[in-house]
Amino acid sequence: LMMSVTPTRGCLLDLPWEDILVPHILCHLPLQQLLSLQRVSKSFQSLIQLYLANMRCFDSSQIGRAIPRAAFVNLLKDNEVLQQLALQNCSDWLTDQELLPVIGQNHHLHQIQLKGCAQLSRHALVAISLSCPNLRQLSLAHCEWVDSLSLRSLADHCKALEAVDLTACRQLKDEAICYLVQKCGRLKSLSLAVNANVGNVAVEETAKCCPELEHLDLTGCLRVKNDSIRVLAEYCPKLRSLKVKHCHNVAESSLSILRSRGVELDVEPPLQRALVLLQDVVGFAPFINLQI
Repeated sequence: LMMSVTPTRGCLLDLPWEDILVPHILCHLPLQQLLSLQRVSKSFQSLIQLYLANMRCFDSSQIGRAIPRAAFVNLLKDNEVLQQLALQNCSDWLTDQELLPVIGQNHHLHQIQLKGCAQLSRHALVAISLSCPNLRQLSLAHCEWVDSLSLRSLADHCKALEAVDLTACRQLKDEAICYLVQKCGRLKSLSLAVNANVGNVAVEETAKCCPELEHLDLTGCLRVKNDSIRVLAEYCPKLRSLKVKHCHNVAESSLSILRSRGVELDVEPPLQRALVLLQDVVGFAPFINLQI
């Protein structure tokens, strides 16, 4: 007895959406391709909307060079489970009006990247501090709207912070940095680069309050001097890298302590700098054999 069996053709959409498609298949596709899938059919549109509502990580750079304001609002309007939010390509249009609703409905965020988002205000940082108690990483590089009051709010409510980037936040002075490190003693990475208002007081308080500190960026902090670097060496045994380029008051006499411990520095030792300079000027430094 012969039986003819007609194979049934399965469809991708026949797979369980929440158990299979969303967590195990769609998560491996670039966000830009997922958005294109919405145009295939109403079913695909519903599937992608479900994915967006359950998305844990949103990175605007995955969409392209620029993301329209309306698209951003639509993409995240139903999401309440975000853990990572990166908005590097939104500086031309991102304001409090677009960001605050996203922050307000996502209380599980532990990583936020707002580098260069110049049109936000201090209210954005206050909203982050009130809505994201488990925040661990925050980049506010080149956000000159960050002031001491909003930073105090962050320090009061986000004490689990491990990495903070305050590069070129020029309103901040030593007092604000001291308050932050006193409240957030778990910091492992801190950037205070390109801030002429930051000096020894902030660096020394950071060293004393953050024993877990591994990375510190003081590039261009002109008021930082040798004394604070020595305090850093004394109180931060886990320090792995220190950037002090263009800190004209920091000399090898303090850096040598860290250099001997294997800390990565962005300033070469004096002898090596001299050889590089000699090579650039006369072109025969490689032929010099110096024994010390």
